[in-house]
Amino acid sequence: MISKTYNQLNSKFIITLVLFVQVCFSQSVIGKWKTIDDETGKPKGIVEIYEKEEKIYGKIIEILEAENRNKKCTLCSGVDKNKPILGLTFIKGLIKDGSEYNGGKVLDPKNGKLYKCYITLDEKDKLKVRGYIGISLFGRTQYWYRVKS
Repeated sequence: MISKTYNQLNSKFIITLVLFVQVCFSQSVIGKWKTIDDETGKPKGIVEIYEKEEKIYGKIIEILEAENRNKKCTLCSGVDKNKPILGLTFIKGLIKDGSEYNGGKVLDPKNGKLYKCYITLDEKDKLKVRGYIGISLFGRTQYWYRVKS
């Protein structure tokens, strides 16, 4: 009887320990990310992914190409029309769904269009960002890399 109780307690402890380690070491999409152009392969900027009211947003905080630093989102519509691209919130309202964030939109400042979007960690410091129309089969994927402090 004592050995059975001991085994049950031991099993519960191990399960609790495993869950604790998973929570402590699980990575988050929140942070700063270096964006890479999926067509040229060149770094474009730094984006800050943050949480607000239980949703995920992304804001352009640095533009690496000097000639693009002062551009405005002239092709955008609504509240983003003619806003500076630097400082623009272009990922909007993603919701956690398992290991990915989806249900929101991503704005392409080049053409001013909004696309459905999902993001997920591909690796600890590698973020997969997919914008698409309709179903995710019709879209583009970029991989961004975490900026280490």
